[in-house]
Amino acid sequence: MSARSLWMMTFWVLAFGTTVGLPGDVSTVNAAEDTETPAQPYVLQMIRDDSVHAELQLSTEQVDQVYEALAEVDPRWWVNRIAPQPQQQNEIRELTSLLKQRLSGVLNADQMKRLNQLEKQAAGTRFVVLPDAAETLGLSETQVTRLKETFAKTDEEVAKLQKQVASKEIEASDAAKDVAAIQSRERQSLVSQLSRDQQVKVGSMLGKTFDFSKVKRTYPRAPEFVLEGAQWIQGEPVRMEDLRGKVVAVYFYAFQCINCQRNFPHYEGWHQDLADEGLVVIGIQTPETSAERSLDRVTEAAKKDGFEYRVLFDEKSGNWRSWGNTMWPTTYLIDKDGFIRRWWQGEMNWQGTPGEQQMRETIQQLLTE
Repeated sequence: MSARSLWMMTFWVLAFGTTVGLPGDVSTVNAAEDTETPAQPYVLQMIRDDSVHAELQLSTEQVDQVYEALAEVDPRWWVNRIAPQPQQQNEIRELTSLLKQRLSGVLNADQMKRLNQLEKQAAGTRFVVLPDAAETLGLSETQVTRLKETFAKTDEEVAKLQKQVASKEIEASDAAKDVAAIQSRERQSLVSQLSRDQQVKVGSMLGKTFDFSKVKRTYPRAPEFVLEGAQWIQGEPVRMEDLRGKVVAVYFYAFQCINCQRNFPHYEGWHQDLADEGLVVIGIQTPETSAERSLDRVTEAAKKDGFEYRVLFDEKSGNWRSWGNTMWPTTYLIDKDGFIRRWWQGEMNWQGTPGEQQMRETIQQLLTE
């Protein structure tokens, strides 16, 4: 399991173990002023999912307007994931604020109130130390300090587990159980540090419990293909928007990259086995070496490697940048509505990791949706 896969595992265990939904913090105006509180994209993540739309009782017109609002922030948010941490924090706060402003003109008062409750639920125990929540609960400075110490201890223990899984000292399944136990202790510690009146207020601030395990979409819609400085060298030209209704596997490669070459049979297998069920495979060759900038050599290599699907030659790396890539190869899975649902960096079966099997299972799941 890669370090990123481990983080996603603990990310979701912490998120979906109980009522906690999405990782991060609540980016309200007050929270943005608290430089000690890490910013996380709660609203950016949850507002794109059908289950949240249903919970908010959005009309079809409102859903379309939500997607229009997301189209303004998603390109910046998606590439922000590779930015330095301070920049990530600032961008998340700014984009969350921008998105909330747009949503305030789309959702009615009751819907905005419920969205704010879901935002707090997504933060789990951490929401209580945010300035607006702490003020509403009447937390003392001592309580805030002790709670932050509790949360810091949890983070330290989870980080240790991440390192142990990455170094194969423990199995991921055992780490998941340990994370769940750590999470449980954190909740118990929170309750013990709040007065009865404060506990009652917590319930009223959160509203009814929402089942975040129903949330499937937390990533942006896939970026549109950049054609400036790029050209299709195999297959008919296509836009990402044209592929609605299809499941799409997009992978970035460089034809001389050995790690990329080891993934080629997986892509071909997906194409052969699942194209008739609605899967579209697209390769994007972004140069890493001077030879990989040669149109003739890229075209020749695609034929030699037996690619039977569309290939885009990303000579000027415009697509590489718009997707926020950092590694050859990187593979993305996109659902029928155009949302990125999963991605994998590097060889999928690196050192025995069953990555190809896991990605194939995700493809098959997306095909049934």
